[in-house]
Amino acid sequence: MANRSELANAIRALAMDAVQKANSGHPGMPMGMADIAEVLWRKYLRHSPANPSWFNRDRFVLSNGHGSMLLYALLHLTGYDLPIDQIKAFRQLHSKTPGHPEYGLTPGVETTTGPLGQGLANAVGMAIAEQALAAEFNRPDFKLVDHHTYAFVGDGCLMEGISHEACSLAGVLGLGKLIVMYDDNGISIDSDKAHISLWFSDETHKRFEAYGWHVIDGVDGHDPGAVDRAIGEARSITEKPTLICCKTKIGKGSPNKQDTGAAHGAALGEDEVAATRQALGWSHPPFEIPEHIYAAWDARGQGAEYETEWTRLLENYTARFPTEAAEFQRRIKGELPAEWVSERDAVITEVADKAEKLATRKASQNALEAFAPLMPELIGGSADLAGSNLTMWSGSKPVSEGGGNYVFYGVREFGMAAMMNGMALHGGCRPYGGTFLVFSDYCRNALRVAALMGVGSIFVFTHDSIGLGEDGPTHQPIEHAASLRQIPNMDVWRPCDAVETAIAWAMAVERRNGPSSLLLTRQGVPHQQRSTSQIEQVQRGGYILSDVDDPHVIILATGSEVALAMSAQRTLADAGTRARVVSMPSTTVFDRQEQSYSDSVLTPGVPRVAVEAGVTDFWRKYIGLDGAVIGIDRFGESAPGGALYEHFGITADAVVAAVEKTLS
Repeated sequence: MANRSELANAIRALAMDAVQKANSGHPGMPMGMADIAEVLWRKYLRHSPANPSWFNRDRFVLSNGHGSMLLYALLHLTGYDLPIDQIKAFRQLHSKTPGHPEYGLTPGVETTTGPLGQGLANAVGMAIAEQALAAEFNRPDFKLVDHHTYAFVGDGCLMEGISHEACSLAGVLGLGKLIVMYDDNGISIDSDKAHISLWFSDETHKRFEAYGWHVIDGVDGHDPGAVDRAIGEARSITEKPTLICCKTKIGKGSPNKQDTGAAHGAALGEDEVAATRQALGWSHPPFEIPEHIYAAWDARGQGAEYETEWTRLLENYTARFPTEAAEFQRRIKGELPAEWVSERDAVITEVADKAEKLATRKASQNALEAFAPLMPELIGGSADLAGSNLTMWSGSKPVSEGGGNYVFYGVREFGMAAMMNGMALHGGCRPYGGTFLVFSDYCRNALRVAALMGVGSIFVFTHDSIGLGEDGPTHQPIEHAASLRQIPNMDVWRPCDAVETAIAWAMAVERRNGPSSLLLTRQGVPHQQRSTSQIEQVQRGGYILSDVDDPHVIILATGSEVALAMSAQRTLADAGTRARVVSMPSTTVFDRQEQSYSDSVLTPGVPRVAVEAGVTDFWRKYIGLDGAVIGIDRFGESAPGGALYEHFGITADAVVAAVEKTLS
């Protein structure tokens, strides 16, 4: 029979051996948090190793993701499809054990962590999703959605500002199913050069108490009994999230590197690994785990029981509440409603028939008003700008303990984006959130991680150009559209009118393998007339909006500048120049089209001119060496939007001049 010390030491051994074999990694945190992990995973965590996607599992997030070997050891030991050969291949090419946990690569990994603090914010998002779904679907005697979200965090996670954003909101929302365990080891990478108190002396327990959390302070992270009691207490607190502050020793068991920065981010070294084995009383060769320890860790049988019990509950729920059960199952499977396609097409047709001139931010709100009743899984929000980015619709209800579908994130752009990712990862909901495009910089790392994970978060960015006007250069995005398009797997839409906006929303909702960013105007833009086939082609990202026979030139435009291209086309026609106008609301989607379609839109050999109120370099790949770009390569100024377009030369006349110069 294995004792608790042996079980924790199995984690320590796998961690130090894998890091040593790779000669790269972070052994200290896994060795320091092994005792905490043993208690949580063996007594409290409800999961099913044979079915990592079982919906009602507890979510476990390793926010301090540099200590990935802790998670890999736990997954391996408890019976997930992560054999010992993968542990031996830690940090090697194409292995399922990369340097930081990656969602979708390793079974049992709930989210991609590495950029510190984001995992913690993801966990808050997961807890929000659990709370909202439980409020909507649970019934007396039927706790269909009933699970906890656990997160491990380190000093680095709590130093990052995103931890303040997310944890402050978690306290406001009373997320009682969120339990965070803080690895308070007093060590970071620079700790060999100076003491951590020189850069981190927060009274963390008081900080979280001020957020409205329940805090359990001073827990000995190497005393399983103390950890057990703390988790039990945390689970009994249902009206607020809990932080458990665990004092630990980084590199626990290493005779010479325990409690040093040297244990944080480098292999211990062969001699120290051998000395640690002796100190721990671990006599087994590298990567060898005795069968009795495997047997004690194996969670497959218990996981199958958890899953069977819940499946029986779901069956009884279905018999009692068939309509709710069908809706619940549709959502957790990520399926669109049966009537989605026909209703979507009807909405787009209605928008096209109205032919309204309005700001695309308002067109976005109109699209929400039409689509959200069809997609009750949409959970919206705004970073304190709902009245400006128009992310609320008539059915929006604040998220609280009683349910809801709208989060008032406050001025927390980065936290908002990362919490949205957590909701998307949890499943059963589709998050969207809004702020000004210029503040996408604050969201940037969460946008990147959303794209890396391939989750369907929808980011609504309004006030998309100098057209926002008087707020000036601090609020006028110049480089932002181009920079978002550079993120692999991020679909970026900059629609020119209400029709393109509705289609952009539909495409974002339908997308299942990555996030979407919608870039929307503050100022009104005119409706563009289209045929039915042109409306269908909008979803290809780029299409011919207005054509001529044998064009002399192609004018490419996005967003509010499409109207300038259309005006320039008319002026050029009067002078005998035949110009084709191409609207390209999504270059990222257009770039995925087959070559034959791309060539039909951007006919090879025909000169090209692009116009967009942003940096010009991005468009060079479309216009070639001989083309021209009308844009802005400097920061803006404070003035009315129309005056700024004139001042910076982003006008129909400027497009005409660029065409004439290009053709000459």
